[in-house]
Amino acid sequence: MAVKKTATPMPEQDPNVRKNNFDEVALGYTPEQAQEEAVRCLNCKTKPCVQGCPVCIDIPAFIMAIKKGDLQGSIDILHEKNCLPLVTGRVCPQEEQCQKFCSLNKIGESVSIGRLERFVADWEMKKNKTSEPKTVHYQRIGKKVAIIGSGPAGLSCAGDLIKWGYDVTVFEAFHKSGGVLIYGIPEFRLPKDIVEVEIQNLKRMGVVFDNNRLIGSGLKINDLMDRGFQAIFIGSGAGLPQFMGIPGENLSGVYSANEYLTRSNLMKSFLFPKYDTPILSAKNVAVIGGGNVALDSARTALRMGADHVYLIYRRSREEMPARQEEIHHAEQEGIDFQLLTNPLAYLGNEQGYVHQMECMRMDLGEPDASGRRRPVPREGSNFILPIDQVIVSVGTTPNPILKLTTPDLKTHHKGEIEVDNKQMTSIPGVFAGGDIVTGAATVITAMGAGRLAADSIHQYLQSCK
Repeated sequence: MAVKKTATPMPEQDPNVRKNNFDEVALGYTPEQAQEEAVRCLNCKTKPCVQGCPVCIDIPAFIMAIKKGDLQGSIDILHEKNCLPLVTGRVCPQEEQCQKFCSLNKIGESVSIGRLERFVADWEMKKNKTSEPKTVHYQRIGKKVAIIGSGPAGLSCAGDLIKWGYDVTVFEAFHKSGGVLIYGIPEFRLPKDIVEVEIQNLKRMGVVFDNNRLIGSGLKINDLMDRGFQAIFIGSGAGLPQFMGIPGENLSGVYSANEYLTRSNLMKSFLFPKYDTPILSAKNVAVIGGGNVALDSARTALRMGADHVYLIYRRSREEMPARQEEIHHAEQEGIDFQLLTNPLAYLGNEQGYVHQMECMRMDLGEPDASGRRRPVPREGSNFILPIDQVIVSVGTTPNPILKLTTPDLKTHHKGEIEVDNKQMTSIPGVFAGGDIVTGAATVITAMGAGRLAADSIHQYLQSCK
């Protein structure tokens, strides 16, 4: 029987409908669609897809279980390496990781690994709604580990350590657990109740969450050690926004993407006045950047009532670091892509609110250090865009509070924490991983770092008598 060359499409909301709501865009596979896609997997003996997975899931095995109709067996395989399958099935860039290595790429489209992961994780969630999920008890060994940050790196690290018998406490600065999964990714891509399900699963396993606790303010690293934590993992991400340093950035109506998305996602500004966290009403919005966060901001602004949303990016579409799926969705929804364009200044009105933006067209020159062609200004191409809101998404760096309150903690010049090949920092017993080490990256790479750190913490504590 010949293998179907094209992937099974996933049902989605109509673009003209979804741009007016915050409901999830992708609707998930039906059992029939999942079966149709699962049979495409060749179950390669060499498992090339696994080499592209940062958390090393046995991908052919979980797909073969779906093919056999053994959904419980499939989710059990996923849980062996991944404590957040509901999340990764939705936001992991599989096309650049596991699916990139799929053997079917030689004849057509790869197996839709992410969609199948989401399908089986959704199946488990629905099953647990009709029957009380079991509370899992692991044998305790009497050693305590502190996790700083409840984002994907911290959650992944906690999920492995709790299985090995450690007492794990996750400290989170915000009032809700989940880190970037809660404050950084919009509801239409990752519903917050999905993240809450994953948090509750970890709580049932025995992980303790201590929210409203900013480590470095009040409790410090040394204080945690004094309280009996024998190892610490820092997974607090890179949440400090960067700006371009151009005129007008202090005008009212100019937001960082971090603030804008946090107000919308975590503090429910899209439900104002039910939730008292307003965002200035805007009709013409400019979003600066070309990554997933920029696209999330642009699509959120559209749903917040903007009439026109510009995406300003200084390179071409081919150089955009965002997922192709998200670019496609944004185009469907009517986002105005102003490519090969760079902002020069934001112009304000008499009341101090941004109302125009001066831009310049760019051309692509020779490749730079990133391997992408360098944008070069086109002389005499300046023009003005009428806008009343700007959302800047040009990168983030780690919050410096841990470095400022932990003198022995070595960092790089932008604040990323230095670690060795075991994820240990310059302080014995203190480990780090995720965006606070690498700079802003993906959810799944942060999870991979969390798993590596968990293994290193386990080895370290086993060697400590």
